[in-house]
Amino acid sequence: MPPNDAQQIDRANAATDRVPVVFVHGLWMLPSSWDLWTAHFEAAGYVPVALSWPDDPDTVSEARERPEAFAGKTVGRIADHLAGLIDGLERKPAVVGHSVGGLLTQILAGRGLSAVSVAIDPAPFRGIMALPLSTLRSLRPMIANPANRKRALPLTFEQFRYAYANAVSEREARELYEKFAVPAPCAPPFQAAAANLNPWTEVKVDCRNPRRGPLLIISGEKDHAVPWALANGAYKKQQQNSGVTEITELPGRDHALIIDSRWQEVADTALAFVRRFV
Repeated sequence: MPPNDAQQIDRANAATDRVPVVFVHGLWMLPSSWDLWTAHFEAAGYVPVALSWPDDPDTVSEARERPEAFAGKTVGRIADHLAGLIDGLERKPAVVGHSVGGLLTQILAGRGLSAVSVAIDPAPFRGIMALPLSTLRSLRPMIANPANRKRALPLTFEQFRYAYANAVSEREARELYEKFAVPAPCAPPFQAAAANLNPWTEVKVDCRNPRRGPLLIISGEKDHAVPWALANGAYKKQQQNSGVTEITELPGRDHALIIDSRWQEVADTALAFVRRFV
């Protein structure tokens, strides 16, 4: 177990009077992208746990120097890694994830590992038939070349601006890019794009598991990477579950909604939902 993850899990287990909230990052981000959220949830009385993907570097600078650390990571491998870490918690957590982290959040919920879940601008899974042009354009730097499947690539600022930060000022977009953006594995976008063509895909969610728990999907109105069609597609599939399933759209927000200057609006939306159940 990575040392930082182990420390967070030990801390959560020691806080027997507080519910752990696990945060799962997405592509081009590290666990540190949740730093403002973890402080916010801590102040609200929860014990935050921002988990890593396999082999995540500790810092943005290290990640940029070692892009190969991300290469070859598939959705299945990342999901199994996170499930193993969550198994170390003595109390079933709330799970909050963004982008591919939102997809992973739903996979973990479908395995019955979360008490309540919030999937923010979640990447699509098998059964969601929409494939918007803005999504394809957002992923084009990774999926245009089949040889990229086993590689890890960064986004240029222009690519980040379109896919991630299209609804903020150019100045803020540049600040977000410099502070947060790191290389990402290309395998998950390839897997998501082909999920409906591959019956053995790892990009699938058990939407019917009665142990899934309550689920909220948050969509950013201006998101290019995961527009409403994909978020609503996940919501419709998740409505097959007997548990509470809700969706909300935040006006004027893009894919960077968890890290931009208005992050707290999104955090408070997630926090209010978590509070209803744990």
